[in-house]
Formats: sequence, C-alpha cells, structure tokens
Amino acid sequence: MSDANLNIQSSFSIQKRGFFASGQEVWQWWQQAKQSAIAANIPVAEATWLLQQSSALSSLDLRLERFKDQPQIELSIPLEELVQRWQQRIQQRIPVQYLAGTTPWRNFQLKVSTAVLIPRPETELLIDLAVRQLPPTSYSSPSHWADLGTGNGAIALGLAAAFPHATIHAVDCSSEALAIAQFNADAYRLTERIQFYQGIWFEPLAHLKGCLDGMVSNPPYIPSQMVLELQPEVTQHEPHLALDGGSDGLDCIRRLVAVAPDYVRSDGIWLIELMAGQAASVVNLLQANGNYHDIQIHQDLAGIERFVSARVGRF
Repeated sequence: MSDANLNIQSSFSIQKRGFFASGQEVWQWWQQAKQSAIAANIPVAEATWLLQQSSALSSLDLRLERFKDQPQIELSIPLEELVQRWQQRIQQRIPVQYLAGTTPWRNFQLKVSTAVLIPRPETELLIDLAVRQLPPTSYSSPSHWADLGTGNGAIALGLAAAFPHATIHAVDCSSEALAIAQFNADAYRLTERIQFYQGIWFEPLAHLKGCLDGMVSNPPYIPSQMVLELQPEVTQHEPHLALDGGSDGLDCIRRLVAVAPDYVRSDGIWLIELMAGQAASVVNLLQANGNYHDIQIHQDLAGIERFVSARVGRF
C-alpha cells in the first residue's frame, strides 16, 4: 500500500450521523463563526474546516453557498454543540483539531486528542526524506523501522505506506497516545504492519538490537522555558511531554544520538526533526559520537533547517 492509494477519510463519515439543522441555520452560524475568527485573530479557514468535518458539505457547497436554502443539513453533532465547540476555540484557544478530534496528515485523516501532539505539515517531509535515503530497489525488501515517540502514529503510518514490505516498531511512553495510534493504524488496516510498544525510546526494542534498518523520530526539542512562552493553543493544550526537550531542547536528541548505534544496523538510517537553529548542534553531537557518517541537514518547505539525517557506522 502506498500513500497514493490511501484516501483521506471524512471525519463526518466515521462519526455518528443523524443530527439535522436547516441550511439557513448552518449558514448563519458559519457567517458568525468567520466574523468571530477575524475578531480573535484566528484563521477564518478554521471555521470552514470545522463545519466540513461536522457535516457532509463539500468544499464546492461552501464555496457556492448553495446549501443555505436546503431544508435540512445532516450533521455529526447537534448544531448547538458545534456552536459550543467554536466558542471553546475562540475563548479557550483550544486547537480546532482537538475540537474536531481529527486532523489531515499526508493522505491520512488521523484521530487526535489532547493526549497527543497535533502532527504538523512539516513532519510529513520526514517520510519523504526516509524514502530518498534508500534506493528504489529496497522498497520491495523486508525491513524494520522504528518510530520513536510515535504520538498519534502519524510517522509510523507514513513509513508503513511508503515501505510496503517493512515492519514498523512504534514506541511511546504514553498509554493514551498509543491507544490513539493503534486506532489510527486499525482505521487504515495497518495493524499487521505496525507493532506498538510502551516505553522510553529504544528500551522496549531490546530484541531488535543491531537489526533496525532505520530510526525516525520527531522528539521533544523545544527548550523548557520556551514551551511556556508559545502561543496558548500549544502551551495550554498540547502535551508538554511531547514538546519539552530540556533546558536547551536537546536532551532527547542526545539520547537518540548516544543509543541508536546499538540498535540500527551498520549503514542504517538515523533521521529526526528538530527546531530552527538546532541543526548545527545536532551535527556536532553526531560527529562527536564517532559512530555516524554521511551526516546531512535538510530544509523544510519554508527553507528552515528542520531535519538531520545520518548513516550509522564509521565511514
């Protein structure tokens, strides 16, 4: 199975249906929601996205506004609850993905909750970088990859889709996060390809020492003090466990640098996401360790040095 063959599932399609409101009522809420978004300095598109996730309305329906004269619009939640959720977005700054309980990522529609970090679009590039590290002929070979700090399972699902003959070993210390990751894997029928473990980094993977073909991680990398200074959507609602990387943001990355050579086979791949401004420090850590070669810095689509990759083993 490849990313190209995975269809994004509508959140509405997998939620309970059977709530109705008139097209005029829904349209009026939508107009009010957009105005309140402008006043609160929140992207107007979020109101539109939340409406789409809560109904069967298409982008074309919304663009043409042709639904407002319909006698009934089917919703996955009562209109009153939709109003309340949007008030939470405005007043409590709860991320809209948590309000909808879902978020798009690559070709997936993934379940999220406040137990997991909301996967960012930049992280999608980790999968593309992993693919570029291997020759095309290797895609059909059995392999073992680790996704460390899997959260809602986004990276694990991405790797499973990119490498159809690979087994993905997804690790997280949070049982709540693993439950969501397993739900997402089941939704895309990938549970036979992804194995989940509760624990800290490589610790649950002792049986795979020296056998992993690659390790991918989006670890906590934000300095502790900075976590408290981020926008309220992040500081007040996303799990600090998935954000806080210690005083300089590099505590978890140091652990991954130190331990990976025991688990990743010679010439296997080490690949992580990091914060702007950390790439040079991470390269220095890899070089000082002495067990890595072909160390590279990669930019995201905005030109920010967002990822570092390396090969395990002395050159």
